[in-house]
Amino acid sequence: MIRHKYIDVICALAMALAVGLTGLFFFGEALGIPPGSAAPGYAYRLFDTGRVHTIELQVEDWEAFLSAAPAEQYTPCTAVIDGETFYQVGLRAKGNNSLRLTEEYGLCRYSLKLEFDHYVDGGNYHGLDKFSLDASFQDNSYLKTFLVYDMMEHMQVPAPLRSFVWVTVNGQPWGLFLAVEEPEEAFARRNFGADHGALYKPDYTSLNAENADVALRYVDGDPESYPNIFQNAKCSVDAGDQERLIEALRVLSTGEALETAVNVDEVLRYFTVQVFVMNWDSYLGHTGHNYILYEEDGVLSILPWDYNLSFGTYALGMTDPIRDPNVLLNWPIYTPARGEIIQNRPLYHNLMKNERYFAQYQDYFDQLLTEYFESGRYEAVIRRTQALIDPYVKADPTAFCSYEDHLLAVDTLLEVCRLRAESARGQQNGAYPATLAAQAERPGEGVDASHLRLQDLGDFEDLEEAKARQDRARAGVPSEI
Repeated sequence: MIRHKYIDVICALAMALAVGLTGLFFFGEALGIPPGSAAPGYAYRLFDTGRVHTIELQVEDWEAFLSAAPAEQYTPCTAVIDGETFYQVGLRAKGNNSLRLTEEYGLCRYSLKLEFDHYVDGGNYHGLDKFSLDASFQDNSYLKTFLVYDMMEHMQVPAPLRSFVWVTVNGQPWGLFLAVEEPEEAFARRNFGADHGALYKPDYTSLNAENADVALRYVDGDPESYPNIFQNAKCSVDAGDQERLIEALRVLSTGEALETAVNVDEVLRYFTVQVFVMNWDSYLGHTGHNYILYEEDGVLSILPWDYNLSFGTYALGMTDPIRDPNVLLNWPIYTPARGEIIQNRPLYHNLMKNERYFAQYQDYFDQLLTEYFESGRYEAVIRRTQALIDPYVKADPTAFCSYEDHLLAVDTLLEVCRLRAESARGQQNGAYPATLAAQAERPGEGVDASHLRLQDLGDFEDLEEAKARQDRARAGVPSEI
């Protein structure tokens, strides 16, 4: 038998390597190393949509946290997620108008954000650094955001993962929330791979400012002209990333060779859903925000974010909001905003001026209507999810609405989807006007939605009635669950 003089050392090293690899196989994910499968660990744990999950928040002084919540400052907490404990997790309130109005109405049900690496370097939940808990502000159905993300995924648009969770605080029930994957490093890695591009969540610092960068308008070649984009980067960004994004905006502004600067196919699919759900707290609305911007190799994509005010229910900051359901549900699918808005939204406007892209957009609308609505998928998703969350909504101690109002909101959402699909189909086949100009020439044509009251999906009057309910929860009054 041949024996190498270092065979014992070689065998020892081989055994140590095998043990190390075995350890990584079993414990690598806990160390932040993603598994070999396509889906990261958090995707099939917390974001398993087949059940309602549990999150126990342990906070040293919950009352102090609530009092300071509008400042959006982090406080450490222990988070027990489906029985698994994570220490020193950063916790803060989140939101824009929802956070402000929650405070103004004297309420305490804030949307929350959990950041696992805020206090602990490398901290994560099975590969996820951050997720939010959406409070369903002005969404009595609890389903609007959940449904729109499902629609986006059906149209093959990358969307945040989500699931319903029952939240308790220091052993006391706090309510049913929607856990949502935050659009940061883990989201980019899951959707675009380890060598992903740059991710941004553009937002205005003042709604009264021009906010040209939030509208994705080209200003000039100086990165300082785009503070609302680059100061809201969700991944590490360098000068090269800035240069590529600005060049993409320049090409977009010309309206030519758009496929060199825009992921046209994906963007058209995104706008198909966006227009259907009548979400004006968005890129196509007055605010121009609430979207995720992704750039890779100089090509831009727009991805979905924040839909609690969708389905025609956005009225914040509007002096004369549209309330007529006949107007809202028949809102044109080809000119989904008035001229002063749409002409300042080049990612939609410049694509739609191209005949080929416009025809492609029409095809995607047909696909959405056929596969998601006329097939009954929307109703199946809503009813299945309603059955899942029903006992938790009934017992929710901080709910913005009563259980009866929740049931009414679900039925209203179903009817809104049915009539909106009927209107969109009629607009596509020419039975109803599909542009604002055509509607001005043919007033009153469209589906009859006069029996609907869109405020039943969630409105300011619900906030006025929620305070007593939330005060009881704050005092620790027992819940049914």
